Amino acid sequence: MMKYLQRMGKSLMLPVAVLPAAAILMGIGYWIDHEGWGGGNPVAAFFISAGKSILDNLPVLFAVGLAFGMSKVKDGAAALSGLVAYLVVTTLLSTDTVAMLKGIDVEAVSPAFEKIGNAFIGIISGLVASNMYNRFSKVQLPDALAFFSGKRLVPIMTAVSMIVVSVILFFVWPVVYTGLVSFGEAISKLGPVGAGIYGFFNRLLIPTGLHHALNSVFWFDVAGIDDIRNFWASKGTKGITGMYQAGFFPVMMFGLPAAALAMYHTAKTKQKKQVAALMLAAGFAAFFTGVTEPIEFAFMFAAPALYLVHAFLTGLSLTIAALFHWTAGFGFSAGFIDFFLSLKIPIANKPYMLIVQGLVFAVIYYFLFRFIIVKFNLATPGRGDDDELDAGGAENAIDGKSKFARMAAKIYEGLGGDANVTSVDNCITRLRVEVKDMKAVDQNKIKSTGVPGIKIVGPNSIQVIVGTSVQFVADEVEKIRNNN
Repeated sequence: MMKYLQRMGKSLMLPVAVLPAAAILMGIGYWIDHEGWGGGNPVAAFFISAGKSILDNLPVLFAVGLAFGMSKVKDGAAALSGLVAYLVVTTLLSTDTVAMLKGIDVEAVSPAFEKIGNAFIGIISGLVASNMYNRFSKVQLPDALAFFSGKRLVPIMTAVSMIVVSVILFFVWPVVYTGLVSFGEAISKLGPVGAGIYGFFNRLLIPTGLHHALNSVFWFDVAGIDDIRNFWASKGTKGITGMYQAGFFPVMMFGLPAAALAMYHTAKTKQKKQVAALMLAAGFAAFFTGVTEPIEFAFMFAAPALYLVHAFLTGLSLTIAALFHWTAGFGFSAGFIDFFLSLKIPIANKPYMLIVQGLVFAVIYYFLFRFIIVKFNLATPGRGDDDELDAGGAENAIDGKSKFARMAAKIYEGLGGDANVTSVDNCITRLRVEVKDMKAVDQNKIKSTGVPGIKIVGPNSIQVIVGTSVQFVADEVEKIRNNN
């Protein structure tokens, strides 16, 4: 199970990598026109629209990215199937379609279906699509249906599978969503402790997208709290209004960037450069705009226990801020932009103390994350078994335009060719190969290509460590297999 979650985490790195840029673009636009959200400034509108085009479609990116990354053979058909899966479920469970199926007015449809296009649905879509690709991409249909064989069959089977998933969600989703709203209304009566419980579950539900149900209770007018609107209107009680927002600032502006630094420092030496690029951009996005998904999705699946710690610390932060009545608010997210803007709101109470709290939380996050990662050898970015990189790598062993083709040919021959190889996949730096007979593998021939190493991981499983150019070698191996 843990290995499967780690594969999910790695597959999500592709869509996650683009999020910091999107967050910064949107943050710049919001900084220029924070009241009109671009309505009063065309430059702001341009930046906000550019950022929203990515952030608002995060579930789609997850569906496509997971479908592609989790398939045994990285192929466009898998990615297309991820998109098909997402479109099927979000269309079948859209408010209009549900109203039609139930024969009721749109206004009477459960509000749960307004939130059906979320990260959880994107993840389910990607996983179903990748499973359909792995199962049906090589299926041969009878001659009359031969056109739909193989990869063309995958999107079809994905669509059928998602119809079944949609039927299940049709009944389950409103119950789960409504239950969370009721839960939120109950804990809202617990004061600072309730704020902490909310913060804990807010982060814990991020992977599923169900945090929106909780947010609606505390941030909007579902249960009469309406924390965001009341704060910016400076209505309510000083030190109380904003209590469901304030505690996020120390975590998003300071805690998570410090966690990103800890993940960089604990990455393998040969991976530090790649990890630094991601964490620097993600950390800046978290501090400046309050968009934390680039950091959180980088470790939530690869190291779920660490994510649980993060959720607990978020709850603790909200409890502390609420207990001491330190308040600030946000219209976008708990980043520097909103913190700076909220300073001028009269109902804000001792907001600068959130900076002090944030500095303390930065220390806690850094040392706690670093200790847990090292102590339990967690597979955070740059630490997984598949993350080994060779500075020179095999790519330097062969020169010329067709070096990867020649390297692939020799490696494939050393593996035993078509007679012995049953499947070939690749991760960040390795070819992951399944063979019929390990005795038929000529390790010396493989090593003669200059690869940094070979790792036998099972009676029929072998990994060839290539380096950062493994994708090019894998593509050439796939060509050899398809042409034979």
